[in-house]
Amino acid sequence: MRARQNTNRSVINKTRDLAYIAICTSLICISAWITIPGTVPFTLQTFAIFFTLGLLGAKRGMLSILIYILIGMIGLPVFSSFNSGLGVIAGPTGGYIIGFIFSSFVYFLIEKIIKNENVRMILGFILGLIVCYVIGSIWFYYVYGNNVEYMSFVSILLVCVIPFIIPDILKLLLAFIVVKNVKKRVFIK
Repeated sequence: MRARQNTNRSVINKTRDLAYIAICTSLICISAWITIPGTVPFTLQTFAIFFTLGLLGAKRGMLSILIYILIGMIGLPVFSSFNSGLGVIAGPTGGYIIGFIFSSFVYFLIEKIIKNENVRMILGFILGLIVCYVIGSIWFYYVYGNNVEYMSFVSILLVCVIPFIIPDILKLLLAFIVVKNVKKRVFIK
């Protein structure tokens, strides 16, 4: 009888995990389409990525991010501006999308080291964003910078990172607040 209860509980947990991963993947897809106009327009994709990591944790969050990227790579228009395909990943800004995977690795390491949930989320979000910036900027430099007569890494930072720092910090703050509120109202293991 006890073995059957454990099996049922395991099936329920796996089903719940799959549902959470699917919901967060959908949120990432939709958030990539939402563009906030400004001097430099930006999407809510970063918010959704870090919300997913904060809500689900690094392992399930990474699965959600990988599914999002794979869906976009096979041709569904889930990247910003309804783009899709390998060309987006291989293009100049593809490194920022790939950087989300490395952000989840950073979040995983932070999860293992820091037990306080608030500190873990804040530090994991900030370091994850920095890693995403670094990987995306290096990628941009090698894909786009090599095709331009002279483009320094500093000029890439001025174009690809600096304009996004304040909006991204606001998105991280929003992700933190929303995760905390969702966890108060929904039991998520």
